[in-house]
Amino acid sequence: MGAVTEEIDARGAAGRPTPGTQSVDRAVAVLRSFEGAARQTPTEVAHRLGLSVSTAHRIVRALYDTGMLGRDAQTERYFLGPTTAILGRLALERMGTTLLQPELTALRDGTGEAVSLGVRVGDEVAVLLHLPSTHPLRYDQPPGARNPIHGCAMGKALLAFADGAGDAGGAEGGVAMEEPYRRYTPATLTTRAALEEDLARVRERGYAVNEEERLIGVRAVAAPVRDGAGRAFAAVALQGPAVRFGPDRMPGLAEAVLAAAGRLTALHRHLPGA
Repeated sequence: MGAVTEEIDARGAAGRPTPGTQSVDRAVAVLRSFEGAARQTPTEVAHRLGLSVSTAHRIVRALYDTGMLGRDAQTERYFLGPTTAILGRLALERMGTTLLQPELTALRDGTGEAVSLGVRVGDEVAVLLHLPSTHPLRYDQPPGARNPIHGCAMGKALLAFADGAGDAGGAEGGVAMEEPYRRYTPATLTTRAALEEDLARVRERGYAVNEEERLIGVRAVAAPVRDGAGRAFAAVALQGPAVRFGPDRMPGLAEAVLAAAGRLTALHRHLPGA
C-alpha cells in the first residue's frame, strides 16, 4: 500500500486524525517527550507538547498504570518506567543488537573512533547503539539520539540503499520533508537535487560521508547493514572530529566501515526470522 493511501487511512479522507489515532498519537508523543527530559510533571508534559493539563494528566496516569511510566512519590515527577525498559530491551535483542555488539566493539577498537548503529524513523535516524571513541577529543551521541536523515552519514546510507531507492523523493527510499530541507551548517544539503546527487555517489562507492553537514567540526562515514533481501535496515558509522577524519585517513576509515557492515549483514542473516 502506498504512503499516500496509508496517510488517508490513518487520518481519514478529510486529513484529520481519527479519534482512535489521535489518542495513540498523543500517548506516543507523551512517551517521546521523555527523550528530552528525564523527569517531568504532567503539567510540564502539557506545556512541552501543547496539550491541555487535564489531557496530559489523563495520558500520563494511563501510562503509569501500565508501567510505561514510573513516578517519584516525593517530587511527583514521572519517568520512563519498567515496562518501557523491558520492551526496549526485548526490541534490541530481537533486532539482533546483542549479536552485533562484538563487531561494533571491534570496529571501535580497531579505529579508535566512535561507532554508532542507527535505524530510520520517519525522516530521522535513531541511534540504537553507540560506543565512544578511545580519544579524549571525541563526538558522542547516546542511544535514543535522533539525527536528520538528510544531514548525517547513516541517514544517507539508509536512503541510498533502501528498497526502491534511487530517488531522494521516492515513496520507499525518499524523504517526506518539503524543500528546502532544514539547514544546520553551510554544508547541509537542503534540496532534493543536491541530495539525489550525493546519494548517487553513495551508491557508487558503497558508503556515505558526512562533511560537517550536521555539526561544524564533526565528520562521519557510514555503510548500510542489509537484510536477506538486500535492503538497508540499519547503518553503521564512524564519527569524530574533522581533524581526525581528513583526506589522508578517510579511505582507511571507509574501508573499515564497509568491512564491518559486511560482517554485520552476514550475522543478521543468520538471526531467526531474518
